[in-house]
Amino acid sequence: MTSVGIIGSGFGALAVAIELRRAGYTDLRLWERSEDLGGVWRDNTYPGAGCDVPSPLYSFSYEPNPGWTHRYSLQGEIHAYMRSVADKYGITPLVKFGHEVVAARWDEESSTWTVAFEGPSTGTGTSEDTVDILVSAVGQLSRPTLPGIAGVESFVGTSFHSAEWDHSFDATGKTIAVVGSGASAVQFIPHLARDAARVVVFQRSANYVLPKPDTTYKAFHKRVFEAVPFTQRIERSGVWAFTEQFSRGLDDGSRVARINKAIARWHLHRQVKDPDLRAKLTPDYPIGCKRILFSNNFYPALARDNVEVVTHAVTRVTPTGVVDTEGTQHDVDAIVYATGFDTQDFLQSIDITGVRGQKLATQWADGAHAYLGMYVPNFPNLFVTYGPNTNLGGGSIIFMLEAQARHMRQALDRLTAGDYASVEVTEEAEEAYDRDLMEKLEHSAWAHCDNWYRHRSGRITSNWPGATWPFAKATKVLEPTAFRWS
Repeated sequence: MTSVGIIGSGFGALAVAIELRRAGYTDLRLWERSEDLGGVWRDNTYPGAGCDVPSPLYSFSYEPNPGWTHRYSLQGEIHAYMRSVADKYGITPLVKFGHEVVAARWDEESSTWTVAFEGPSTGTGTSEDTVDILVSAVGQLSRPTLPGIAGVESFVGTSFHSAEWDHSFDATGKTIAVVGSGASAVQFIPHLARDAARVVVFQRSANYVLPKPDTTYKAFHKRVFEAVPFTQRIERSGVWAFTEQFSRGLDDGSRVARINKAIARWHLHRQVKDPDLRAKLTPDYPIGCKRILFSNNFYPALARDNVEVVTHAVTRVTPTGVVDTEGTQHDVDAIVYATGFDTQDFLQSIDITGVRGQKLATQWADGAHAYLGMYVPNFPNLFVTYGPNTNLGGGSIIFMLEAQARHMRQALDRLTAGDYASVEVTEEAEEAYDRDLMEKLEHSAWAHCDNWYRHRSGRITSNWPGATWPFAKATKVLEPTAFRWS
């Protein structure tokens, strides 16, 4: 019986586990460092946390949810959905909580992975497990990062990262600095602005913000969805088709990009009347180069009398506040860091050793890359979901995760049917795939400014170029000749 170990318990891990379980694989082991499943939807509990992909598409195609309360669901509802799906498909009992994977070593003689753990459930020291197949589902946005600013530890007030929200903190009457104005900040700043005496937002660069076409699903909608399930498929297909077109706006000079830019400018002018503030909030880079955001209440929050937008970077933190590049000291009671995640980690926080002692961190020193974003030469029987170049600028990552899970299942089916012990992508297949991918990415909006999609080497490591359908097509059928089977 083939054993499969899966690192993580977010959407990627669930997609693979459910696909394999439905295909008859029973020896599945999920290792989760926390005490609950859910990945980023467990961890990000800041006020207003939610998804900017409509819920009918941001859910498994085989498990529609007629009970969504909004088109764009918030964190708690998404997390509850994940738990219910994990329970329904028998995945929850397979998760070993409190097990943080710290290392994995390939054994060439036995063709197995030895995985090492640390965590509260492993007792003292390190424990180990051995599996035939190792699946990484750690994702790209799992490790929050604080800025490299002098004095961060010296601040005497309350401070925390948005992904580690301190729910004991009461913003009422406080002066709060928000360092960052990206996707998380857009969601929680309106809540802080409503309660705080003053909010100072330090914006490194302005964002393109589009209106969010949200709606509340009434009891009538839910009754129809439950009585006529096909209506949910129609809605999902419509949302998918729209996001596929939206993704076209991430190519150089596309007509869709010009339309999106015009809508973003209209949205800004409609909601921000102050010309000075509007100038601060006007991006100076091509649309799509940085993540496009969706919000109906972010601009109105910034336009409030108790909110200030500072476009000078923070140079240091003092015990009582922050100092910007102009030398201005901003005294505050609290600091919220909306400074994102280590988007270039890609398993480098885990010591992965492949054939002949090859280290994955060394192989990916100039940026992560993998065949179909899933398979890496020198690392047999290692599958990666939500790996290099599978993130999206538009559309649902769950669509991509399902495609990846199906391809992994095909690889595993061939491995077991052919009585092989290992499968490894060839260097030639991976290099040819990567050359074609990089050429396409050079014609994307992401190639024209600094963003979190790029490695320090300049390589775009995070994103898939364009719409999701070409990826689904590329992964639909396993190409055996791209791999070594032994």
